[in-house]
Amino acid sequence: MAGPKKCPDCGSLDIVEDSHYSQNQLVCADCGFILTEGLLTTTFSEEQHLQEVTYSRSTGENEQLSRCLQRGIKRVRDLCKVLHLPSLFEETAVSYYQQAIKHPCFSLVHLEKKEIIVGCCVFVTCRQHNWPLTMGTVCLLLYADKEVFAGVYMQFLKEMSLDVPSLSLIDLVKAHLNSFKLFQQSSDIPPKFVEDKEQLVERTIQIVELSSETWLVTGRRPIPIVMAAAFLAWQSLRPLDRFRCTLSEFCKLAGTDVPPPAHRRLRELHNIFLQMASHLAWLQVLKVNKRTVAKYVDDLLKHRHVLLQTVFSRMDSTEGCNLEGSAPEVPQQLIKGSSVMTGKKSLLVGGQKGGRKRVPLLPPCMLNPKKLLKSPDLRPEDSAITGDEPISDSELEQYIRTSEEEEVFREAQRALNHCSHK
Repeated sequence: MAGPKKCPDCGSLDIVEDSHYSQNQLVCADCGFILTEGLLTTTFSEEQHLQEVTYSRSTGENEQLSRCLQRGIKRVRDLCKVLHLPSLFEETAVSYYQQAIKHPCFSLVHLEKKEIIVGCCVFVTCRQHNWPLTMGTVCLLLYADKEVFAGVYMQFLKEMSLDVPSLSLIDLVKAHLNSFKLFQQSSDIPPKFVEDKEQLVERTIQIVELSSETWLVTGRRPIPIVMAAAFLAWQSLRPLDRFRCTLSEFCKLAGTDVPPPAHRRLRELHNIFLQMASHLAWLQVLKVNKRTVAKYVDDLLKHRHVLLQTVFSRMDSTEGCNLEGSAPEVPQQLIKGSSVMTGKKSLLVGGQKGGRKRVPLLPPCMLNPKKLLKSPDLRPEDSAITGDEPISDSELEQYIRTSEEEEVFREAQRALNHCSHK
C-alpha cells in the first residue's frame, strides 16, 4: 500500500485535492505546489479518443496577456474615453498597441516611452480617420515631453510602416472652437461678449485660410494660430464692444489656456491686415493701426484675393495709412532675391522723408532670419599658414632623442618585457 504523498518542494504531508476549472488536482496546502495536474480536452471527439493535454500546455494558459500588455491596453482605452472617441477608434488603437509592444524596438523600452507609445497609437488612429487631434493635446494628457513624443512618434511610423495623412486645419478649427464657453450666456460672461458659434467658426476659418496663404502656418504648431485667428474674428464681429479686450482676457472668457506663441501669431496677423488695408482705397484716408484694424477685417477678407496680389508686388508711395506695428525690415539681399525670382520691381519706398519699406511676401523664417554666430576673424599671419611650410632645425631637434634618453627607453622596454614573461 502506497504511503501518504509528500510535497517535493517543502516536504509537507498536508496534501489536499483541489478542483481547478472542473479538474481535480493534488495541491500542497502549505506552499501551493501542484503535485498532479488535471487533464483538459478541447472537444468531445478528442475526449473520446483520449487526446488530452495538461492545463499548463492548453491554449487558455498560452493566450493569457502579460500584465504589461494589460496595463497598456487599459491606458489606451482610458485615453480614448477621455477624448470621447468612437469604439471603432478604440479598437484600432488597441490593435496598434498590441502590434507595437511585440516589436523588438518597443518591447524593452522604459516606462516613459511605453506611455508615449500609448499616445502614438491613439494619435495615429485619429489622424487616419481625419479626427482633429493635435500632438500637443496628447502630450498634455500624458504629461509627456513634446520633443520626446515627436521622436518616438517618427520611429513608431517608420517601424510600423504606417501612412498618416496631413491634419486638416478646417476640422481642427471646428473642434477647437467647440470647447469655447462664449456661445451661451452665463453670469461669468457679459452679454456683449457672447457670440454666435457658426459666425465665429466661419470668420475664424477665413482668417486661418489667409494665414495659410501668407505662410504663417507652414512649419508651425496650429493651435496658437487658431487661437489668434479666433480672437481676431471674435473682435471683428462686434469691434466697438470688444476692441479693448486682450488675447489673455479672451482666452479666460473662452475657458482655455493661452498658448505662448499665440501673441506672436497675433502680431503677424495684424501686420498682414495692416498691409492689406494700405491698398484698400476707402481705408487709405484713415489712421488704421493694430488696435483698430479689427473693424475692417470683414472688408479685407472679402477682397483678400485681390489685395494679396497687390500688397506685396506693387510700389506703394501712399503715406496716408499709419502702419503701427508693421513687420520688421527685410535684409537687402532677400528683397533683391525675391524681386529677381518673381520678376517684379523692388519694394522699397525710399528717397522721401518718412518713407517706409514695404515687405515682400516671404515666409516668416526669411523675414526674421536667425542670427548666425560669427566665427572669429583670423589674423593675417594665421591665414597665410598652408601646412606646407618647411620645419626649422630647432624644431627637429625637439623630436631627436639624446643618448641618455635612448638608454632610459631601452631599460624601460627590458623591464616591461621581463614583467610580461613572469
